[in-house]
Order: sequence, then structure tokens, then C-alpha cells
Amino acid sequence: MCLATPGRIVQINKSNDPMNSKGLVNFAGISREISLAYVPEAQVGDYVIVHAGLALSLLDEHEARESLSAIQQLQTK
Repeated sequence: MCLATPGRIVQINKSNDPMNSKGLVNFAGISREISLAYVPEAQVGDYVIVHAGLALSLLDEHEARESLSAIQQLQTK
């Protein structure tokens, strides 16, 4: 099973080539460099759904918090 995880963009490193745009994304205190090639409209502070090092889509804050809460509940069971 594959799981896409919501995270919040804390920094963006723009490139002349949009396919090389990367961002630092925070996942509940752990930050990773993620490709933003699929979401060129992303801004610092936005939430994104990430799978295999790629931000797949933007997510509004309410949806992100609901997803994070559900993941947290699974971890406590």
C-alpha cells in the first residue's frame, strides 16, 4: 500500500527550470527536500500531499489537519 502524506512548505528553492523546483517540507517536525515540479503555484506556508519525494497537489489547511489527525490516531492503535 502507498501512502501520500501531508506536509507544510517552509522554504522554496526556485529554479529557472520549473521541473527542478524544490522545497523544504515539514512533516510533524521532520523536514525533507521535496520536488515541487507538479505544483509550480505552491507558496511557503501551503500544505501539499507528498509521495515518493514529489509534492502531488496542494491541500487546504483544514484537510491537511484532518489527514494528520487521522494518521496520528492510526499510530496510537
